[in-house]
Amino acid sequence: MTVEAPKSRYRQVADLIRRDITLGEYPPGSTLPSEQELASKVGVSRVTINRALQILRAEGMVRVLRGRGTVVRSVPPISRHSNRRYARAVREEHGARGAFDAEIRKLGLIPRSDIVQLEPVDPPEAAAKALGLAPGERVLVRKRHMYASDEPVLLATSYIPWPLAESAGLTKVDTGPGGTYSRLAELGQGPVRFTEDIRARIPTDDEEVFFGLAENQQVFEIIHMSWTADHRPVEYRVDALPTFQWVLHFEWPAEVVNPGSPS
Repeated sequence: MTVEAPKSRYRQVADLIRRDITLGEYPPGSTLPSEQELASKVGVSRVTINRALQILRAEGMVRVLRGRGTVVRSVPPISRHSNRRYARAVREEHGARGAFDAEIRKLGLIPRSDIVQLEPVDPPEAAAKALGLAPGERVLVRKRHMYASDEPVLLATSYIPWPLAESAGLTKVDTGPGGTYSRLAELGQGPVRFTEDIRARIPTDDEEVFFGLAENQQVFEIIHMSWTADHRPVEYRVDALPTFQWVLHFEWPAEVVNPGSPS
């Protein structure tokens, strides 16, 4: 029989506050009492409260906002169904502007994508190699800050070969129902296959500020590639997502349908 070590006091306090949040005593978007008030309520020191709140912040249950204090996060974990989110029927549902737009609306939240960079650029080395570009070929970069009911949840940077992007009208801020992939499909260059490589990593300084992350929080980095029916790559994209905010869901058949398909 394994005897578990007694749980430290600050972890017990974290459990209590977590329970109160789950039961609705502190609803989403509300501000927790001050550390001193919580210390008096629970009967522990402020140091213990502070350590307990650090745990909850690392979990993504609360965050610290300047001028407000410690606030309960208002957006629940978002499930990203990578195997079906890019289907045309999904990304165009009810006039959605793409997979993210449809995903967030289904949660009853309000999606928003702010374009922070939209211009032709020389591609970074990884993008140029993945897209099979010759030296000197340029790409359209579409960098977006993406929100769910004003909560920052995703930072996406797409690189698309410039002639293709220009022909498809992807230089516009609003690419219309279905987003980028529907515009590419109208040119006969719609992607039919996607690949994603995923890792957890330390956030960059910009990501830490954008998401309001604590020092011990990480992000998922997803390198997303889009391919046409003739195996032509049409998009290289880097997504950064807070690990606490997203559940990455995958499903696949038990048997490989076409083992000869290129990766």
